[in-house]
Amino acid sequence: MPIAEQIAPHLPNLRRFARLLTGSQSAGDTAVARLLQAIIADPASFPDLPPRIGLYQCFLGAFTTRLEDPRAQAAAIGITAARSLAAMPAQARQAFLLVSVEEFERSEAAQILEVSESRVADLLTQASGEIGRQIATDVLIIEDEPLIAIDLQRILQDLGHRVTSIARTHHDAMAAAAQHKPGLVLADIRLADGSSGLDAVNDMLAGFTVPVVFITAYPEKLMTGERPEPTFLIAKPFREDAVKAIVSQVLFFDQQAQRRPPSASRT
Repeated sequence: MPIAEQIAPHLPNLRRFARLLTGSQSAGDTAVARLLQAIIADPASFPDLPPRIGLYQCFLGAFTTRLEDPRAQAAAIGITAARSLAAMPAQARQAFLLVSVEEFERSEAAQILEVSESRVADLLTQASGEIGRQIATDVLIIEDEPLIAIDLQRILQDLGHRVTSIARTHHDAMAAAAQHKPGLVLADIRLADGSSGLDAVNDMLAGFTVPVVFITAYPEKLMTGERPEPTFLIAKPFREDAVKAIVSQVLFFDQQAQRRPPSASRT
């Protein structure tokens, strides 16, 4: 089977990983596109590894090479993201995302990073320590399922954040944001009264800038590559480690949600 067909099923997740590393959809997709061009031009350069592991290894090899020049780094991913990389060693962040978000085993992450498993363990400890030193913020949760909202609240509080309000509808979300401006928003897509969390977020962003993480049971409907997408996305059912990793990333990059066309806001 051609290598292009072998890696095709893994590209949506690689795009997610690339967005988390770069802090933007466009920069992440550009990096993935350049990698694919290189693989197609020279298939023999692809490592003799399982396709998913080899794909991530190739991506990180190309990505980190470009980041060696700090000026190129800032130009490629933005000043805010460049400062974030300075706050946490790049390899520690990569290891954390590979294990927590991409759900690689530690042995697989070691292959991708081309280090020992003990080194991966050290990197994960380093990443967790750095995340724990982040400045806490006030969080607005927009979620209509009480058990999920309570679980998210617990996870956020474990990270040192303060949940100031839990909103179940578009109206409740806007009222909560007006009463106490949040430093972070976690927003479900479909809300209790049939309204849209995407609409609520975009209405908030019309008045102030705030980093946003979207929550959905149908991420494949948003991550199509055919239209603007939320940069930070949590799929239901979510893993606690994944929530912690993504929340930490969005606060590193401090990036607002991307606006979406009205026709795409009812997912």
